[in-house]
Amino acid sequence: MRPYLDQLRKILENGEKKEDRTGTGTISLFGMQTKYDLRDGFPLVTTKKVLFDAVVRELLWFIRGSTNINDDLVQHTPIWNAWADPDGELGPIYGYQWRSWPRYIAVPGSGEEDDSEAVLYRRESVDQLREVIAQIKKSPDSRRLIVSAWNVSDIPRMKLPPCHAFFQFYVVNGRLDLQLYQRSADMALGVPFNIASYALLLQMVAQECGLTPGVFTHTLGDAHIYLNHLDGIRTQLEREPLPLPVVHIGQKPFFELKFEDIKLEGYQHLPFIKFPVAV
Repeated sequence: MRPYLDQLRKILENGEKKEDRTGTGTISLFGMQTKYDLRDGFPLVTTKKVLFDAVVRELLWFIRGSTNINDDLVQHTPIWNAWADPDGELGPIYGYQWRSWPRYIAVPGSGEEDDSEAVLYRRESVDQLREVIAQIKKSPDSRRLIVSAWNVSDIPRMKLPPCHAFFQFYVVNGRLDLQLYQRSADMALGVPFNIASYALLLQMVAQECGLTPGVFTHTLGDAHIYLNHLDGIRTQLEREPLPLPVVHIGQKPFFELKFEDIKLEGYQHLPFIKFPVAV
């Protein structure tokens, strides 16, 4: 995971102080990109402990389409608790957009769309995740293998607008790659989690489509280190990374995978570093 550590160093050396929504203050650098090849091992940060169980639970929660922290069918990660309303609801965040992006279909016989008369519309939804997997299987050379969480009309109803805004798959020579655009990147706390989450998603989709999981490209917009994370980051940069682990996924259909089907093997890590969450 040296590329991740190199990003931290680059921000410390070249970033600029910038205020932020939380009032904490950051050192920020705009526009970064790093590649992680899953054929070299699973990209889980080793210079501190990353809670992989929480990565798996959150990803499965998204895949289910859930937006409530009290969903009793998928145990969520407590990271989202700070943003939920009293009923545990977060609004139409990632899982909703991935699985139920809203669209409106004209009702036959209600009027022609080019007429001055009002046309009635029926609300339906798009299961982006299911459709992109189907397209990978059917049209692997497509340049439209995209899933977006950035639904402009729904952002006011989200408790936290998507940081990892959209991702695109790419198929070549029997290999599946994935690129993520992340508009806002908390380098200390969030990014190690995000790297692992999308690497796992890539591996899961590759298995479903009979492809080899390849390169995860992580593109960052505002890459920042919170000022109250600096001491922990400096501690981490003094540490040498350890060999990467591997992840094994049960041989089940993508949408039937559960927490117990995903196993992390050989994860060696240095001690946990506690970073406060900026809300």
